[in-house]
Amino acid sequence: MIKSDKKLKELAIVLGKKNSLQIVQAIKSLREDEPFEGAIGLLAETFDASDDKSVLRAISDFFNDIKDLSARSEIVAEIRKSWNGDTISMLVSSCWQSGLDYSGFIEDMIKIFIEGDYVTTIESMTVIEGSAANISRESRDDLIKTIKDSPKAWVNEKKTLTLELISILEK
Repeated sequence: MIKSDKKLKELAIVLGKKNSLQIVQAIKSLREDEPFEGAIGLLAETFDASDDKSVLRAISDFFNDIKDLSARSEIVAEIRKSWNGDTISMLVSSCWQSGLDYSGFIEDMIKIFIEGDYVTTIESMTVIEGSAANISRESRDDLIKTIKDSPKAWVNEKKTLTLELISILEK
């Protein structure tokens, strides 16, 4: 990703206007430009604050289509923030829908699995499943221990998912 304060300021102005047509158009133009640092954070912030379905869809589609490896760390940084559940779920979903390898961020995904709501747990499990083959046996064993030791991973609605995730990591 390039660093472009000018592009970031321009995007922030458009997103701040709350004009859904302009926002959707700005997101479409982002798809055609070279990615720049900070855009992911601005879009996550806009998604979190918006209730406009066209804006939410445009942002979600943008995240799902990201193919730039350097974007992974920015996406995970946004996942770590205190956004609402829908925003976190959308960001985690974009990780597996992009098809990028998130094995370098597997511990973050385990934390999301443990602490997230049911939908986010399923999304993070999908990311973990897609990345599990790319992590060492020792790392997988450490992750299994983390999961087994976490009471939050064993709440009623997550119990079956937790057993399935452990099975995936044991392979």
